Amino acid sequence: MLAQQRQTAILDLIRQRGGVRVSQLVSRFGVSDMTIRRDLEVLAERGLVDKVHGGATLAGPGSAEEPGFAAKSIRQQAEKRAIAERAARMVEPGMAIALSAGTTTAALATLLSDVRGLTVVTNSIPVADALYQNPRADQTVVLTGGIRTPSDALTGPVAEAAISALNVDLLFLGVHGLSPRTGFTTPNLLEAGVNRCLIGAARRLVVLADHTKWETIGIATIAPLEAADVLIADAGLPAEARTTIGEQVGELVVVEVD
Repeated sequence: MLAQQRQTAILDLIRQRGGVRVSQLVSRFGVSDMTIRRDLEVLAERGLVDKVHGGATLAGPGSAEEPGFAAKSIRQQAEKRAIAERAARMVEPGMAIALSAGTTTAALATLLSDVRGLTVVTNSIPVADALYQNPRADQTVVLTGGIRTPSDALTGPVAEAAISALNVDLLFLGVHGLSPRTGFTTPNLLEAGVNRCLIGAARRLVVLADHTKWETIGIATIAPLEAADVLIADAGLPAEARTTIGEQVGELVVVEVD
């Protein structure tokens, strides 16, 4: 098979599966590890794939491209629900918690209506809406002001000032992506600033990230992986990712998906 034919076949596989490992391609095409890596380099230079540790994934959107909340809410719904259910078990009566913007944190918000005496700080309009739809007299929802982003987050100096004056027990942080090199990232510069303020206000940081966030990189780093006390992900997270993350975060929790 000619190199161009092999590269076309590799690209077809990546499009079908979303990503492949070098070892899989070596076995499939019967060529050397170095040959496959050269093929992936060619495809990456053409902007068709993204090289990741041990393989390649289909090239994603630009690091500054931000999908809207509605578009993100239909992705990995089962995974996000499972992650949210596990996160909800960490919330105790009388706590003050913060929920960042994100579809997984919004899923978590729908599970908190039974928690007594809860105070929730958020810069997310969907999170606040979820809590307002099932109100409790003994719960307090603090929604920051600020500039609205495509993901329905409130950002900018108004949001940052409001958050910086508060202290919470737990922060549940949704992220656009995570990787060992860039840490937790977002495609929105203003949102990165607010998220850093949320981290500063929290006693403990709990990151909620489904497996598709691994090796996805946004333009702005929120915090290094080491900043997370707990990271909750689903069982789709690759074994190598679990090893790398487990060495850097305080605790990695992997949940099964029905």
